Amino acid sequence: MAICVHIPTPLRRFTAGQDRVAVEGTTVTELLRNLEATHPGIRDRLYDGSGELRHFVSIFANDTDIRLLDGPETALHDGDEVSILPALALAARR
Repeated sequence: MAICVHIPTPLRRFTAGQDRVAVEGTTVTELLRNLEATHPGIRDRLYDGSGELRHFVSIFANDTDIRLLDGPETALHDGDEVSILPALALAARR
């Protein structure tokens, strides 16, 4: 099941400049795991040392923040779109 993942500019170096990539996954967690498998290095920008999504990274499934859904276990379906949005201003202050 292919999900379109929108990649923000700061992370495109991991996707060879692509702004969108197709990734398989039935949940956001599985999708991000598969994203790392096909685009190594991106995971370290999304997760902290304890394996949690960084607090300044927002993930949207079909325009809804996954924090308002089931978090990383939010279910995904064929044709869904996922957007990764890092809050760069917050990240830069850390």
